[in-house]
Amino acid sequence: MSNLRVGLFGPGAVTVDGQPVKLKPLTMTVLIRLIVADGLPVTVDELYRDCWPSTELVIGEYKTQVQKRILEIRRAVDPGWSSDSRQGSTVLPAERGRITAYRLVADREAIDVFQFIELAAQARRVVPEDGIGLFEQAIGLWTGPPLRAVTDKPWADALVRKLNGLRRSAGAELAHAYERVGRIHDALDLAEELAATTPEDTGLTDWVETLRRQVRAGQDTRTCRADFADLKATVVVTTGDLFAQDDANLVVGFCDTFDTDTDRNIIISGESAQGMLLRTLYGGDRRKLDRELKAALTRVPKVFVESRSAKPRGKLTRYPVGTVATLYHATRRVFAVAYSQMGNDLMAQSTLPVLRLSLDSLWDAVFRHGQLKPVAIPLIGSSLSRTGARHEELLTMIVESFLADLRRRYLGPELRVVLPLPLFDQIDVSEVLKVVRDSDREAPERV
Repeated sequence: MSNLRVGLFGPGAVTVDGQPVKLKPLTMTVLIRLIVADGLPVTVDELYRDCWPSTELVIGEYKTQVQKRILEIRRAVDPGWSSDSRQGSTVLPAERGRITAYRLVADREAIDVFQFIELAAQARRVVPEDGIGLFEQAIGLWTGPPLRAVTDKPWADALVRKLNGLRRSAGAELAHAYERVGRIHDALDLAEELAATTPEDTGLTDWVETLRRQVRAGQDTRTCRADFADLKATVVVTTGDLFAQDDANLVVGFCDTFDTDTDRNIIISGESAQGMLLRTLYGGDRRKLDRELKAALTRVPKVFVESRSAKPRGKLTRYPVGTVATLYHATRRVFAVAYSQMGNDLMAQSTLPVLRLSLDSLWDAVFRHGQLKPVAIPLIGSSLSRTGARHEELLTMIVESFLADLRRRYLGPELRVVLPLPLFDQIDVSEVLKVVRDSDREAPERV
């Protein structure tokens, strides 16, 4: 059998083994009638009644006319076909009692309208993020109105209605999936297209306005998300200000000495997360921050106390790497996690194993003190801690460690990784979340 492809979006097109095939209009109509039957037999009488512009021929004449069109289809779509060998034919006779009937034998994926239906069904069987590509592929098949060559035929109405309805619902689901992963502009473009075709849908009109407000409010915002339904949690990677995440507990990275002095950027950079914490939440009151850190570290065993001669600047007491000091600030917590070692030369150093150990300690503190609130965290390990890791590695580690702990115990509904816009644009965030999500599916079930 030849490699047949039939396109019924738009004017209609047939290719065999990649080469276009020209069919006469009436012959194309007969082919489409067989396609619409979806593998069921269609009698000679039905084909003549449904496809011919005039049905005035006597019985012997119209059977000859139908058989002639069937022969044209066979020769066009099966170049090797002959009357002596019908086994591989695409159009087979199907006897219905004494009445001759024909049916089309073809892979549904070879016919674009059926391929569209199947892709949309597949997209609905997976999580919204995974369905995006399938919905995009399905909608991409629409190169024009469905079954345009036979829109005047009543037998085409049901399939046309089904396809148009499925196109609208698939478009709406794709737009919602875009919104969930932070592709607001894409969601708005698609929602506006849908609203233009269904102006009576007030719910859709309201949603378009909501998306427009989101676009206006976040022109420079990027967001990607991944839902983990079995863990009852969501991972969101977004751009913005860590300290503006008012609904979430915050994570701020520190070194093992919990230094806070940002004066002249000699010990701690004023632009680091520690510096931003001091300036934003403590109004620059370093003594207050130091008092709260000291209180949080009271029961933590000290590793070592440096001499002032060995460490001329900054704090002298060292705590175990991975120590988490929980600070209470208004209605949220700040988890100050030590994931690097401050050298006596004031150079912080860390490694990926140390960072992973620190993350494990962090989630333990979140479990004990987080009160099940969302957790907002920067890309710790990405700058002055000098881990030497790529940004994708760090993001993957943060998300995977959160999910690994979440399989053991519930930490809260959301992990929110907050990145500066330039850093977000350097990372293929969607791909990182896809890889993590695929890996999570293979992980042992939560107990």
